[in-house]
Amino acid sequence: MVGRFGENKIAFLNRHGEGHKLSPSEVPFTANIFALKKLGVHAVISSGAVGSLREEIAPGDLVVVDQFIDKTFKRKNTFFGGFAVVHCEEAEPVCGRLRKKLIDAAKDIDIKTHPNGTYVCMEGPQFSTRAESLMHRAWGGDLIGMTAMPEAKLAREAQMCYAMVALPSDYDCWRPQGSGKDKQTLLKEIIANLQMATNNCLKLIEAVLAGGCELVYEGCHCRKSLDLAVWTDQSRIDPADKEKLKVLFE
Repeated sequence: MVGRFGENKIAFLNRHGEGHKLSPSEVPFTANIFALKKLGVHAVISSGAVGSLREEIAPGDLVVVDQFIDKTFKRKNTFFGGFAVVHCEEAEPVCGRLRKKLIDAAKDIDIKTHPNGTYVCMEGPQFSTRAESLMHRAWGGDLIGMTAMPEAKLAREAQMCYAMVALPSDYDCWRPQGSGKDKQTLLKEIIANLQMATNNCLKLIEAVLAGGCELVYEGCHCRKSLDLAVWTDQSRIDPADKEKLKVLFE
């Protein structure tokens, strides 16, 4: 869907499809990012449900993610396979400038927002074992989810500024669930927490869009991420492939 919010032209894409039919491994990440770039999108604010790996990150809070640990293994994670060897820098996998816009906007709304967090992205669709959950905590993970990767990497390949707001719906299984509660009660709590976090995220994004700040800045390093990334000899790249993927270089 494409529309406007104030002075901002916006494109909205539901990564799981209508009715939430696509599992995390089935999400067409490359097609999604390519479609947004083809529409002219240069800045992406992503959101996604996660489990919390930290006591201080409570369900219903918001987290402006700054780092990822990628555990996915089934998903196409580059636009350039079979076309060229492309190595994009990923030390800072999200746009610091766009993150700051979100963090600044969060100061004006009464919602607890954590200014950073490391998101562990697992393949799924099953949730973690307790041993895995404890391992993710030991790694330094703050959140566990299934949808941020390879989305963030592909946005970098597409020379787009990318930021992510994570929506904790519950504590991951490292933390014992409420004793004496049946599964249906726990599920209702998780759904309610997710709805609260979703509403909070919408308030944050609305505050960013209404704030009059510049969300797209062509001088941002994210918009130049391919400048030194293509290692293949240009003469060895098929002109048809160049044409097919030229939108990524725009």
